[in-house]
Amino acid sequence: MSPPAPLSVLVVDDEPLNRLRLQDLLQRETGIGSVRTANDGVAAIEAIRTERPDLVFLDVQMPGKTGLDVVREIGAESMPTTIFVTAYDTYAVEAFAVAAIDYLVKPFDDERFEEAFRRARKAIAAHDMGRLRERLLVVLQHGDSPQRAAEASTTASPYLERFAVEVRGIVRPVLAKQVDYITAAGPYAELHVAGRTSVIRETMQALEEKLDPRQFMRVHRSIIVRLDLVEALEREAGGDGVLVLKGGNRLRVSRTRREAVERWLGLAN
Repeated sequence: MSPPAPLSVLVVDDEPLNRLRLQDLLQRETGIGSVRTANDGVAAIEAIRTERPDLVFLDVQMPGKTGLDVVREIGAESMPTTIFVTAYDTYAVEAFAVAAIDYLVKPFDDERFEEAFRRARKAIAAHDMGRLRERLLVVLQHGDSPQRAAEASTTASPYLERFAVEVRGIVRPVLAKQVDYITAAGPYAELHVAGRTSVIRETMQALEEKLDPRQFMRVHRSIIVRLDLVEALEREAGGDGVLVLKGGNRLRVSRTRREAVERWLGLAN
């Protein structure tokens, strides 16, 4: 099997430093063929039509034509895989999250960029564009109202919202928002919900990619935690740590993941 063709990428942002930041991050990735830039919506439209990039990082807030104006003019059915870049607040992000493969909120760190880029690369490889274009159409149909677009798009979330759990031949749904934390068990994963444990056949890597990063974080190679349950982080010698959850559960935090947890808690520099 021949290797996949290098990706062509377009970075659209009216701020030079933001363009340079994304260019620098993309240079660290493998499989990138070309990275072009556009400093406004008009240039973005021309570049998308003439260059036909595989992936677009599209700033939402630009003078003149906004990111959504670009999508309207190109047409959702003709847009490449898109990652929105926005400084909007969390509620507004709900709308843009359903309209693209992912989004980045300024300022974002390297880990968040890598997560979004990995998800985009996977969608491109799977040719999963039909569903993405449907989500773009939802936002365009509801104008610039984040609330209406988010409400209309609840069924089109790019993230896993429920698990199918089978027990003795009976399959029952378990909502992701009900899961306290997830632990690895060989080729399986264990969902911990209010003191009960259910087993599903999923790897931790796959779950990390499928779950909403605003709600879940992988804190150890074998542990994913629901963030709104985190009560405290206890640091330990050697760089490891322990997360204390509401209700008293204590979960290991690996040395390599502790910095991300501290950033989420607002403790890291």
